[in-house]
Amino acid sequence: MQIGDYTISTLKVSTFALDGGAMFGIIPKPLWSRKTAADNRNRIDLAARCLLIQDGERNILVDTGMGDKWESKYRDIYKIDHETVSLKNSLQQKNLTTEDITDVILTHLHFDHAGGATKHNGDDIIPAFPNATYYVQENNWNWANNPSEKDAGSYLKEDFQPLKQHGVLELVDGPEEILPDIELVLCEGHTVGQQLPLISDGHDTLFFGADLLPTAAHIPVPWIMAYDLYPVITVKEKKKYLNRALEENWVFVLEHDPDTEAVTIARSDHGFQVDQKLTI
Repeated sequence: MQIGDYTISTLKVSTFALDGGAMFGIIPKPLWSRKTAADNRNRIDLAARCLLIQDGERNILVDTGMGDKWESKYRDIYKIDHETVSLKNSLQQKNLTTEDITDVILTHLHFDHAGGATKHNGDDIIPAFPNATYYVQENNWNWANNPSEKDAGSYLKEDFQPLKQHGVLELVDGPEEILPDIELVLCEGHTVGQQLPLISDGHDTLFFGADLLPTAAHIPVPWIMAYDLYPVITVKEKKKYLNRALEENWVFVLEHDPDTEAVTIARSDHGFQVDQKLTI
């Protein structure tokens, strides 16, 4: 997809699975299981899908997936598969290496978004993209370093503290046009300081939904995750950005949908729904 000077594509960099009940909150299993099947451990299949934004000089990556620092116990719990798909292989398909990435925008520092930001180097953990500046919302950085009991398990300090230690971290204070035509907007129902890229040239617009809208099944407004810290705020944010997407014909990228990369939005008698499924 081309927006202004940017060529935009998606990279599927991890597959994993999470508890279906947690992914759909108060929605009963007889309803959500019509849209996505659960395995015998009640897990549903998910993807970690990143965004690659290129303009001939910059190679900008949005989020980094699960990473490969996981012990076998947690690979099993989360059904992590890096043999079928990986960040390295997905970059290779674009004729890129980790050294070619110039900027990394982390929507937030949960392990399924920032796990690939760092890597093992012998006994050390270092930034995975040695030539990149990493952009993190300051409020999310502060929260990640002192999370609540509810979400402490989602913030693994080895995913992000080495970024500061190696001097590649840039903290962003609030909404900002971080690069020409790339605006970061805040959606903080899921977690404090989640920053979502909105890319627009005034004609075409793409919105990276991250954990505001993780899969196509989450488009109905009440279908939100139990992981969200502030679910009522998530509902308000979904209404705001789904309405804008409908009115302005945005492309919504779905970070965690295992099959659908992106959608446009339509309205039905029952609320919002998928208009078209797209490949970016």
